[in-house]
Amino acid sequence: MNELLTAVRAGRHHDVPPLVLGLDLPGRRAALAELKELRKEVRGWDWQRRDKIRKALLVAGAGCHTGAAGCASWIGGRDLRDWTRSPYPLILASLKDRDPAWLGDLALRFAGRAALSDAEYTFVGELTRIARVPLPVTDNLVVGWTELVSAARWRGRTRRPLTDILREDPHSPELAARLFEMPELPPQVDFYDAPDSRDNWPGALCALVEDGLLDRAHLVERCVIRLMRGGRSVDQRFFLAVLLRLGTTEEEEDRHLRDWTAMATDGITPVASYAQQVLVRLDARGVLSTRELADVSGAVLFRQEKKLVRAQLTLLGKVLRRDASTAGELLPAVAEAFGHEGIDVQERALKLVARYLPAVAGPEVREELASAAARLGPLHRETVTTLFGDLVEEEAAGAYEEFLPPAPVLRRHDPAPETVAELVEEVAARVKSHASERWIPASGVAAPSTGDTHFERTLDGLVRLARTHREELTEALREALAGVYFVEHGLGPYMIDPRSISTSHGTSVVVASLLGLVSDRDRVAWRAKTTVPGPDACAHTALNGVLLDRAWEAAEAIAAGETPFLLATPTWHTGAIEAAELVERLRIYRESGARPGPADFAQALLRVRRGGPGAADVAAAAEALGTGEGDRLAAWIRADEPVAPVLRHPATAVSRPSAGNWWQRATSGARQVLLATRERSVIRHEFPEAFHWLGRAQLPRAQECYHWGPERSSHWTATLPEDPEALAAWLMPDLLFAADQGQRGAVGFLPALAESAGEVGGATHLALAYGLGARHPEDRTAAVDALLVLAAGGRLDGASLGRELAILVDRDLVKVNRTADALGTAAATGAYRTVLTVLAAMLPGLLAYEKTPRGLGDLLSVAAECAERCGTGGIPAIAGLAATAGRKGSSQTVRQAARLLATFPAGAEGALPEAPEGIDAPGSGEALAPDRKDQGAAGIGSDRKRR
Repeated sequence: MNELLTAVRAGRHHDVPPLVLGLDLPGRRAALAELKELRKEVRGWDWQRRDKIRKALLVAGAGCHTGAAGCASWIGGRDLRDWTRSPYPLILASLKDRDPAWLGDLALRFAGRAALSDAEYTFVGELTRIARVPLPVTDNLVVGWTELVSAARWRGRTRRPLTDILREDPHSPELAARLFEMPELPPQVDFYDAPDSRDNWPGALCALVEDGLLDRAHLVERCVIRLMRGGRSVDQRFFLAVLLRLGTTEEEEDRHLRDWTAMATDGITPVASYAQQVLVRLDARGVLSTRELADVSGAVLFRQEKKLVRAQLTLLGKVLRRDASTAGELLPAVAEAFGHEGIDVQERALKLVARYLPAVAGPEVREELASAAARLGPLHRETVTTLFGDLVEEEAAGAYEEFLPPAPVLRRHDPAPETVAELVEEVAARVKSHASERWIPASGVAAPSTGDTHFERTLDGLVRLARTHREELTEALREALAGVYFVEHGLGPYMIDPRSISTSHGTSVVVASLLGLVSDRDRVAWRAKTTVPGPDACAHTALNGVLLDRAWEAAEAIAAGETPFLLATPTWHTGAIEAAELVERLRIYRESGARPGPADFAQALLRVRRGGPGAADVAAAAEALGTGEGDRLAAWIRADEPVAPVLRHPATAVSRPSAGNWWQRATSGARQVLLATRERSVIRHEFPEAFHWLGRAQLPRAQECYHWGPERSSHWTATLPEDPEALAAWLMPDLLFAADQGQRGAVGFLPALAESAGEVGGATHLALAYGLGARHPEDRTAAVDALLVLAAGGRLDGASLGRELAILVDRDLVKVNRTADALGTAAATGAYRTVLTVLAAMLPGLLAYEKTPRGLGDLLSVAAECAERCGTGGIPAIAGLAATAGRKGSSQTVRQAARLLATFPAGAEGALPEAPEGIDAPGSGEALAPDRKDQGAAGIGSDRKRR
């Protein structure tokens, strides 16, 4: 036994099997007990030592287990699986004296374990071959088989056909059949090259059907069941591809009639389209009854996919032409299309109703159709009235009511934990969740305001309780954080680098200092790194540096034990501090003899609410304190100036890339619309060095920072809760990349920015415009939330936002279809008037282009929907709308322009407004009107040709 343990500790895994076989049963049991203790010990080793003995420990433990269940659990242990070459041949060698029935039991138990790979599949296959038992077909084993098959395709110099690999494996038929039973397909099966190729999983499986290895009827049945069940889109496409290759007989199609109707109703678009084609064949054979067609049509016409809706209307038209007596049952289903957003779909459905309405006998059906047609907009009003006459009731003209979310209400910031137990619980939960983080997944990030709230109350709680209950707090933290990486090994370099930290890192810095894990020398050296000079000093680094500098200062205050609490703890959930409350905190400091920390007081100044009717009295009270901090607070409140005044920054002279400057198409910097900020000397002269970046003049630069992520921005808005304009200007490059290049998550701070109580202007509206045009839907949703918050608080300038959107479209920084999607989402919440105000200012510039921008029809559709809902009273006439509506053709743009034009009074375009600011008239070279008061984006006009 000692020789076996020595070999294991030395990592001599090739020597283990004969040593195990040389032990008797009691010897193996004794060795197993020692191996279990060694396994526990190894978990605390560094990875190099652990990796050295991992294989030997795995083989020895497997060979010493006397029970199949324990052996399977040992072999499947995650801490023993990190190896490059498979040790399973050695395990088989150490088990060669076992009974075949025992090996078969081991194979069955091991095949049921999770996360099996190709190596495990080979191991189970060998076990079953030796034991002469059937292969245990489990979902996990199938995953390992697919990995082995996928890897086999790339062995050798040429890629092997998948069909040949499956034919060589005798277990392929039973394992392939299991694919159709699994809840989700393995990742290796999801990918296939092209629908017509046989060198992919659907094609290879169908080849096995042709060889007689798989039952075709069974696969067809399973494909239909899986398509009916739903699931991941990629799985659905796989089963559909198999079904298309296998084909269906008439008998199979007839038997699954109800399944096809359900797929057409609820399936993903490709599945619904295929089911629709089957329904057409069923109708041609007379299998689909009129009632069943009416039922499925009502559901299909409710879908948004135009292709499906048009195909269903075509099918209904064929049936009605064949037998007009079915109009009484089918036309009510056709009327479902009246609610579709596509105006061409509405017209098509209305023509179908008009053509077969005379065949409808019952007055009840006519009334039902008239009620449905009443939902159509003003564009179809005349046709509807002609068709139904008095059956269409005139809508009562009522006052329109805008539905907006409640205006943001300031909520009191949660106080610091009052007991050691409560504080330790919160610290442990926060630190452990990101203890080993190097890049926090965005999906696990709290809302911006929530993330900072927890950090601030935790930081304040550590300062308070470390002063009164230091020993108890230290002991409790050591116990709660046992095993956390930085507690065992110290702070990592990424935890003290302002380019990559988050609020959890700030908490870790303070806790590590409290536990004595940071020497005075390291504290001084690491705090000096909170300021990053030179070209690397971006807004992210500067804002993170402020947080990290505060954390180091809090650690020093805890070590000194003289600070009663932190001055910068917010009063409100936005991060803002009431000025009177800050004065009271300074008074307590003065009476207790405590000295305010420079970084703590600087952050408090950035958070204090400067305006309000009582600002003069609060400033006088601060001055009456007779302290330097009181005088600075009084001067700060009386000045009432933004941290960094935002300036318009002229963009470069290049607008949309053309054939002559093709090289600039990939560089957003050549067509950037960004903002600059002025210097604030008081910050550079009176604030700590970590804050100096905020007071410098900043010129915008379209440079993507690799070191930041949206998950690390939870504290940014709370750093400057009274200055959303400056923050928006500094973070504008991120928003530009979110819209122009698809950077994900950069828009997440906008809702919190909109909730801040500071004054909003052109920078915030430009940021919102970028957000509404972001590439990813979740980012556009965040921008919609911010838009609604601003509108609810009466702080949204819709016309300004519309002009900024037009500028960004003009410079090809946002796409029209994405903006239409975002504004349509906002309108669907009930904010029709708000959205129409934005579009009324945005559309004139877009309608002036000679070549219609892609997505303009969608944007006009949103505007028309809003105008029909809220009316156009008070909305200025939209320049170019009548000309667009009067074009020849029946494109979506022309139709929607006519629909929108119908909502305006006749002759409303008689006196057209001038082109919006920021969009050049032909031949103009000016970017913005010189008298523009807001601080919106400056953008040089477009090279687009105008009519």
